[in-house]
Formats: sequence, C-alpha cells, structure tokens
Amino acid sequence: MVLKHSTKKHAVQKKSGIEKPAKKSSAKSKKVGKSPPVLPETRKSLRPADEVVTYAEINYELREIPAQGNKVLIGPPWLTRFERARITGSRALQVSLGAPLLIKIPEHATSSIALAIAEIEQKALPISIRRVLPNGQYQDIPTDWMR
Repeated sequence: MVLKHSTKKHAVQKKSGIEKPAKKSSAKSKKVGKSPPVLPETRKSLRPADEVVTYAEINYELREIPAQGNKVLIGPPWLTRFERARITGSRALQVSLGAPLLIKIPEHATSSIALAIAEIEQKALPISIRRVLPNGQYQDIPTDWMR
C-alpha cells in the first residue's frame, strides 16, 4: 500500500491502481482526560528468562597509579597500533588546519599524515595517553616514555 502525500485535507491511498480516500478517524476514539493505553513490557532478549544472565552494575572511581620514574605500568611499553593511529589522525588534522609543526619538515613528507608520523617517530608531541584498567585504575603516560 502506498500513501500519496498531498497538500489536501485528506490523503489518498493507492493500492494496485485503485484510489480510495483515507478513512476518517472517529471523534469517539479521542476523548479528553482518558489515559493512554498501557503497553506491554519490552524484552531485551528473545531467550527464555532463565537463560538470560544479568550482572549488577559495578560502580568504581578512577584512581591514578602513581608514576615510578619513567616506567610504563599499564600495557606494553610502546604505542599500540590503535594509539598510534589515533594520535596520527588527530595530529594530521591539526597540521592540515594550520597548526605549527614541532619538527623540521622532512624532505619525504608530502602530506599532513606523513608529517604527523614523523613527529610521532621523533617523539616531539607533548601528548599523554591514559590507559585504564577495568577496576578503575589508570596511568597517564607521556609519549616520550614510549619506545
């Protein structure tokens, strides 16, 4: 069934070439002061209730792990590929929008992405990475601590 949109008062419904005016709603169904109908409770899973496992909400506060020199305590002591990609993308956007470079422009650099990669390799960016554990402990790690 296709509903034709029109600026007229009544829309026209079209079904396989036959046009009929749309049904008018009766005034009896719209009573003032009547509460809306109660909808059935929606289920989040189609599995039986005895198979669904729910966990209590875990509330924790973020707590910083104190630094022990220049030692990385959470995760590997180098930038992961995800961290490297995030930093490269962010810095490339900044460079393309006119941010000043923190290194001399290399001869091989032809794009803002190449410039951002060169800045990361030379550890010229004053960026810290926050690595968070599931229990809420975190460490802010400057990129110059990374290998």
